[in-house]
Amino acid sequence: MATPRSIPNTLTIAGSDPGGGAGIQADLKTFSALGSYGTSVITALTAQNTRGVTGVHPVPAAFIAAQLDTLLDDIAIDAVKVGMVASREVAETIRDSLTARRPRWVVLDPVMVAKSGDTLVDDAGIAAVRDCLVPLADLITPNLPEAAVLLDCPVPTDRAGMQAMAPTLRELSAGAVLLKGGHLRGEACPDLLITADTLEWLEGPRIDTGNLHGTGCTLSSAITARLALGDALPEAVAAAKAWLSRALEQSHRLAVGQGHGPVHHFHAWW
Repeated sequence: MATPRSIPNTLTIAGSDPGGGAGIQADLKTFSALGSYGTSVITALTAQNTRGVTGVHPVPAAFIAAQLDTLLDDIAIDAVKVGMVASREVAETIRDSLTARRPRWVVLDPVMVAKSGDTLVDDAGIAAVRDCLVPLADLITPNLPEAAVLLDCPVPTDRAGMQAMAPTLRELSAGAVLLKGGHLRGEACPDLLITADTLEWLEGPRIDTGNLHGTGCTLSSAITARLALGDALPEAVAAAKAWLSRALEQSHRLAVGQGHGPVHHFHAWW
């Protein structure tokens, strides 16, 4: 566990994005920008750019286990973020490794639905995430379509619908849930933090930008970094949300690709 004088170690378990806007690359940039030392375990190689994904090459579960075991044998991890997991074997591998050498914080970003609305994992993959990884997590960070997939229900279209999801989301046995409201219409992007005892709305403006690639990865890794640095959960979520808003506001300074560009992870530095 990190002391107040040490730089904490953070871990991302996710896929690789050659364009650098999402996945492992976005997580490592976020960890670094917020002052933690980033480590990584790669679960898949992808061929993608700002316009889309053209190929995915999954890493075998046995090699994911080897990466995790070798890393955790040597480096004390303060907080871990888990991204997209598409098979039960990989979900079980991650669960077993993190249970054996559990970091203080586990944040799960259940990536299941693309921005196009397409479901990225099959029913077996959804069940694996729900059964193996959600109960392991101190926080899960689904957007509205992902929460609907987890609960097998319609996607909410307003705040009342988001709040109505809270009891069932609690039943998934995660420590807490950050239900992201970016898919709602309007000028605001309200998120709902659901804990065992409270419901807390976190308000934020909708940033007028098309540079939305990797925002989910970036937010969850920002929360992970803030938790590793010593924030309590509500403060970590609020700080990460504010930091992401600034990264979106400054994304126009980048000229990356011809599609949905990335946020500016290092907006405070350059």
